[in-house]
Amino acid sequence: MSKTFWLCLCCALALVFTCGAVAAQAKVTLRIAYENHPGEPIDTLAKKWAELALEKSKGELVLELYPSSQLGSKRDCLEMATMGANVVMLSDSGTLGDYTPDLGALAGPYLVDSWAEMDKILASDWMKEQGENLRKKGLYLITMNWTYGIRQLVARKPVVTPADLSGLKIRVPASRIQVAAMQALGGVPTPMPLAEAYTALSQGVIDGAENPVAVIYGQKLYEGAKYMSMIDYIYMPIGWAGGTAFFDTIPPELLTILNETAEEVAVISRDLVLKQDADMVETMKAEGVEVIQPDLVAFRKLAPAAYLDVPDLSPGIYDKLREIATK
Repeated sequence: MSKTFWLCLCCALALVFTCGAVAAQAKVTLRIAYENHPGEPIDTLAKKWAELALEKSKGELVLELYPSSQLGSKRDCLEMATMGANVVMLSDSGTLGDYTPDLGALAGPYLVDSWAEMDKILASDWMKEQGENLRKKGLYLITMNWTYGIRQLVARKPVVTPADLSGLKIRVPASRIQVAAMQALGGVPTPMPLAEAYTALSQGVIDGAENPVAVIYGQKLYEGAKYMSMIDYIYMPIGWAGGTAFFDTIPPELLTILNETAEEVAVISRDLVLKQDADMVETMKAEGVEVIQPDLVAFRKLAPAAYLDVPDLSPGIYDKLREIATK
């Protein structure tokens, strides 16, 4: 009887440990990394994504948030992802263009005139092809449909025309198309991580920086550069990318939830960003920022040259994407 008791107890314990192991294996944890600070729209949206993923997966899909470049720069995180780490990085098309060059064209200057035009490109067969190209390079693109904003310019002096950019060192992301874009518009592109931009502006290492209003406000870049020119030069969609090596291990049902919740938040992102932009502009004005509305015709005329200065882009990519956008 004693032997039977201990045998049953051992079997029961084995079953408990086995079920516990299965449960542990079923839970997927992803580290969600982004450069933006807590309180910025991207941070608010990332929190919403984590809540939805946890709720719809019944606790099996956990998104841990790492704002303010806690896990490193975009490039650092993407490299970790390609090596199998459970990292998902907020990634712009310019950075992803280092892996599949034509995708970088989405971060080119004056490609579209509205979000409606950008949405046509993001829903196109061309965009699906870019996702497949990324997979071949070891990156899984969850979505590219989040709205980051329209990139503007803050500087230590007024910029009304492209001539005003001459000689100004402007912080840009380390992407070839955005370096080429600033060169085409007349500035001196100075690539550096976003986390370094505030100090560089404050110390006069750079003369200005470009980014959407929410980032200029959230990173307090306007404190070192009191002139904001609304040049509207890039309508910037943003996406989330992880490594295929890790994503191939995620159960299909959880991967579906991850993708669907990301798209659900993408819809929310547009309204949130547009509303907060207007509020933040007014706040910056109250804090002494001069907001400039330049005539954009002269800027637009210079834009096509940027696409010619990135040798890896397919010939005619600007015209091809304009055709998709304006159908």
